[in-house]
Amino acid sequence: MKLTIEKDEFLSRRFYLVIFYLCAFVMAAITFYSLYVSLYEYLNTGKVIIGEVLVNTEFPVKGLAKLVTYLMIVSVVAWYCVTKLGEDRVKNIPKSIRSILQLIVLAILIISIYEFIYNFIIWSALITADLVNGELRLDDLFMPYPNPNTPWNLVFATKMSLAALIISAHGFYIISKRT
Repeated sequence: MKLTIEKDEFLSRRFYLVIFYLCAFVMAAITFYSLYVSLYEYLNTGKVIIGEVLVNTEFPVKGLAKLVTYLMIVSVVAWYCVTKLGEDRVKNIPKSIRSILQLIVLAILIISIYEFIYNFIIWSALITADLVNGELRLDDLFMPYPNPNTPWNLVFATKMSLAALIISAHGFYIISKRT
């Protein structure tokens, strides 16, 4: 059976579309679950740590991957599918608009590099401080900054800033490559 170029492109496009919708569904399910559990926790305790639910929930069984890992992976895969689905449209963007988009994506890339390094260094420092005290709490570490009332879990912050770094680096590559 010989595939024509048009049929191959159609099947490839359909594949990326199915994977994108699957990733979007998983992202939405994880987000709604996290919001539900976080809201319940906030209403009962008056406190919430951003991302803690995603770090503490392992799926499908205890000891396997955490929801934050799934969220990071499907975010990057969904982005890749979007770029594959829209690559023809990017080629037709006028140079002036492309230059503006490059600067915007470059700014996002710089911010995500900073955030990833910042979160990773703080996380590593807190792990080291705990080890000096004879403890090992990898997943329970959080940063009460910028708002002490809503601290961020460092595993969540590090993984999601890594996803943002990968997505923005790929976006900068896509928008910058010559057609």
